[in-house]
Amino acid sequence: MAFSWVHKDRGELRIYEYLNELSTDLADYIAELSEVSVKERGVFTIALSGGSLIGLMGKLCEAPYSKTVDWAKWHIFWADERVVAKNHSDSNYKLAKDSLLSKVGVPVVPSHVHSINDTVTAEEAADEYGFVIRQLVKTRVISVSDISDCPKFDLILLGMGSDGHVASLFPNHSVLEEKNEWVTFITDSPKPPPERITFTLPVINSASNVAVVITGGDKAEALHLAIDDAGPGEDFPTLPARMVQPSKGKLVWFLDKPAAMKLDCCQFSE
Repeated sequence: MAFSWVHKDRGELRIYEYLNELSTDLADYIAELSEVSVKERGVFTIALSGGSLIGLMGKLCEAPYSKTVDWAKWHIFWADERVVAKNHSDSNYKLAKDSLLSKVGVPVVPSHVHSINDTVTAEEAADEYGFVIRQLVKTRVISVSDISDCPKFDLILLGMGSDGHVASLFPNHSVLEEKNEWVTFITDSPKPPPERITFTLPVINSASNVAVVITGGDKAEALHLAIDDAGPGEDFPTLPARMVQPSKGKLVWFLDKPAAMKLDCCQFSE
C-alpha cells in the first residue's frame, strides 16, 4: 500500500515501497485523468519528459489500460526535449516511442504526436514548437488557462534530477525567469546534450494536473529541498522542482521510499 500525505503547500505525496506498485498507480492516475478529459472536452493533452518516467508508464501498454483508454483522443507533447535527431539515443521522443508509443496496446494517432523539429537550431525548434502549441490553443485542442493566456495541458508529467531540475529547467539558469515565452531553449545544459527546448514555468504551472515522478536515493536531498519547509536558521536554495506550483491545478508527487527518505513527513526506519 502507498503512503499518501497532502502537504499544505506542495500538493499530494504518494510514497511506494515497490516500483511495480508505483507504476500501477501511475497508470491508474493517467487513465482516470484521460477518461475525465475525454468526457469533458473530447481530447486529452499530455506532456511527457524523459528519463525513468517513461519506463514507469509502461503499465499503460498492458490490460486493462490498453483496451479501456481512448488512445485516439490523446495529443502527446514533450515538456522538454533534447535537440538531437529523433533516432538519437538522447532523444526523449525516441525513448517514448520505443517504450510506449510503438506498442500494440497504445494505438495513438500519429498526427496527434507532437514532436519537435529535429533539423533546426534549438532556438528555431523552440519557436516552432511554441507556434504548434499556439495553433492547437486556437483550435481548442489545448485549453487556455483561466488566469493567464498560457496553454492549460490536461497533464504534464515531470521527473526530477538529483540537482532538483525539472524538464530542462536547471538550478540558477536564466530560463527560470522566462515569463513571456511558452517554450524556450538552452544551449548550455549542465547535463549533456547541451541543446534543449523546454516548457517554461508559467506553462507548467498553468496545467490542470502536474505529476512529478521521482525514484532513487540520489534524489532524496533535492526532494527534501523541493518539498519541506526550511527550519529556523535554514536557507533552502530555490530549486526548479520547488518552483513547480500549479496556479489552479493539482500537483501529485509519485515517489519511492529511497527518494522520500529525507522528507519531514516520513522518516523511515531501516
